[in-house]
Amino acid sequence: MTPDLFDGDPLGAPPSGPLVLGPGAALLRGFALPVAQALRDEVLAIARSAPWRHMETPGGRQMSVATTSCGDLGWVSDRRGYRYVARDPVSGAPWPTMPAMFRTLAREAAAAAGHPGFDPDSCLVNRYAPGTRLSLHQDRDERDLQAPIVSVSLGLGAVFLWGGLARTGRAERVPLQHGDVVVWGGPDRLRFHGVLPVREGAHPQWGDARVNLTFRRAG
Repeated sequence: MTPDLFDGDPLGAPPSGPLVLGPGAALLRGFALPVAQALRDEVLAIARSAPWRHMETPGGRQMSVATTSCGDLGWVSDRRGYRYVARDPVSGAPWPTMPAMFRTLAREAAAAAGHPGFDPDSCLVNRYAPGTRLSLHQDRDERDLQAPIVSVSLGLGAVFLWGGLARTGRAERVPLQHGDVVVWGGPDRLRFHGVLPVREGAHPQWGDARVNLTFRRAG
């Protein structure tokens, strides 16, 4: 059984300050709250241009998480494997341009977590319905594994699984709320991570959904 990493705030950090997850990783509580409504507007615009879809895994199963992307490259999955492509495979059109505020948020969050100079070229947008989960995995499809990952949580809360450098290592539970941002890079860049099944609920802005923005330097 995995423990709740921040049950009772054992690290003693203030609610607005970063909570250290590792030498290259931090949780920035509420970091995205000042722009949360604008983020929602941009996400909905992206989904109108490149609609949500449930991609196929290399093993032939349909992913429970609905996805879309924006930026120079978008992440896709099918029988051929996981990869980044410049065009939406559904429409054949380039992915929607990454909004300037997305890029600014990602850069500022990375810098606040100790990774200055981050310049994302891809944003994967995941939508979780209640009961949807994401199994432990590494983000290693990017060409630049030196750049950090910036992950923004919106909507329903979730429990983030923060594992080690091997799938079999212990995964700790990190509760995430609307507006929280997790950043990991450096020695933590290839940590296994995932999301426990999202609980039923209703969020004022997102209803019965959790949306996650994951910024990467993919090309």
